[in-house]
Amino acid sequence: METGIRHTHLLSVILFLLIYLIKTILLLANKEEGLAKFTKAVKIPEMLFSTLYLATGIYMLTQIPEIKSLMIIKIIVVLSAIPIAIIGFKKKNKALAVISLLLIITAYGLAEMSKKQKSKTMETISESTINGKEIYTLSCTPCHGEDGKLGLMDAPDLSSSTTDIATRIEIIKNGKGAMTPFTGILTDDQIKAVAEYSETLKK
Repeated sequence: METGIRHTHLLSVILFLLIYLIKTILLLANKEEGLAKFTKAVKIPEMLFSTLYLATGIYMLTQIPEIKSLMIIKIIVVLSAIPIAIIGFKKKNKALAVISLLLIITAYGLAEMSKKQKSKTMETISESTINGKEIYTLSCTPCHGEDGKLGLMDAPDLSSSTTDIATRIEIIKNGKGAMTPFTGILTDDQIKAVAEYSETLKK
């Protein structure tokens, strides 16, 4: 699910950027009639892409703590770009239109950075020693929390779970419900280490 959210987030930024790029080019070229027609044609898609961008951004902000600061900046950038763009295109102000486009380009760059940052985190896990707590902190706390009680995305409360080690290992490997399967991301030894660490969260 997280991968789908990330792809939706990045796609919405790209399409949002494309719309504003075309609108800015038309404005700078003094193609007022063409700009008016294009603006009317993309009004609903533009609203959809901006909503998708913000919704997926907020989701990622709450679910992926390692990119929290980056996501906050991205959301601020887009929220700043939208009113500037509205004023710029309404008043045919080329400077404001260019500024809004640059802000959206910045948001696209930050979207790419967040994707690479998450990949780097997974790479760090793959190269780390077999430390169940470390891997749990990087991979599991967004939904389970440090104490196992967070319960986001219907994640079970690990502090009161009666699931045995073998079953935990299978769930970590293959996923369950909204949970990401970690086969291919973590080694068997790392998965076992995480399962064993999660046992220590029982109260």
